[in-house]
Amino acid sequence: MRRQGTTTVEIKSGYGLTVDDEVRSLAVARAFTEEVTFLGAHVVSPEYADDVAGYVDLVTGPMLAGAAPHARWIDVFCERGAFDVDQARAILAAGRAAGLKGRLHANQLGHGPGVQLACELGLVAVDHCTYLDDADVAALADAGTVATLLPGVEFSTRSPYPDGRRLRDAGVTVALASDCNPGSSYTSSIPFCIAVAVRDMGLTPAEALWSATAGGALALGRTDVGRLSVGARADLAVLDAPSHLHLAYRPGVPVVHSVTHGNDESLARAEEGTRA
Repeated sequence: MRRQGTTTVEIKSGYGLTVDDEVRSLAVARAFTEEVTFLGAHVVSPEYADDVAGYVDLVTGPMLAGAAPHARWIDVFCERGAFDVDQARAILAAGRAAGLKGRLHANQLGHGPGVQLACELGLVAVDHCTYLDDADVAALADAGTVATLLPGVEFSTRSPYPDGRRLRDAGVTVALASDCNPGSSYTSSIPFCIAVAVRDMGLTPAEALWSATAGGALALGRTDVGRLSVGARADLAVLDAPSHLHLAYRPGVPVVHSVTHGNDESLARAEEGTRA
C-alpha cells in the first residue's frame, strides 16, 4: 500500500467472529494504524445461525468489551442476510457507550434502510452506497455523512457501480477506498480505484483524486491528512508522471515514484523499473 501512495489506512476486523479472534485481529491492526474498526457485526457467526439475537448479545457484550481497548470505530453490515436496522442501531449504541465512533456498511446488495440510519445517527461515513434513491442522496447531503465508494468491489463482483456524479452534484461528500478484503475486493491499489471511479462512476480525475485523499480523510473524521497545507501531516506521494491525470489515464501502471510519511525522515521508494 505504501509503495502505491497510501499513507493512512483503516483496518477492520470481522473475519474471526469469535471473541478471541476478533480481539487478536484488532490488536494486530493497532500495531499498524490508529484507525482500527471493530466489525464483529460483519455477518452472523455460523454457530449462531438460528440465534441472531444471541450473536448480537455476544457482539455487544464480551466481544465489544475485548475489542474496545484496541479500536477507535465500530461498524455494522446493515444489509439483508446480515443485520437489520434495529440490530444495527443496538450495536452502534453499545459501541458508542463503550467510547467507539460509529460507521456502517449499507446499501451494497440492494436498497435498504442503512444509509438513512447512518444519516439519522449523524455517523461520519457510510460504506458502499451502491443502491440509493433520491431520499438517500438528499439525506447524505443534509447530514454531511461521507459516502465512501469502493470501486474495487463492483469491479470484482460485476455489480452496478454507484453513481458518483449524482452524489457529487447533490452536494454529498464522496470518499474512495479500496475495501481490500479476500471476499469481494482483493486490491490494495488506490490508483486503480481512482481509474475505475473515473471510468465507471462519473468522477473527473481531479474529483476522484480529492475523494481518495481529502475525502478519505474526512471519512475518518481527519483534517490532518489527505491535504497539503500548513499544519497537516507531511504525507506526500510523488508521481513519476506529468500530472495527476495519469492516475486515471494509465490504469495498472505503477506511477508512484516515492512516498513520504509523516514528519520523519523515512522515504519508501517504489520498486525498480517504475521510472519512465
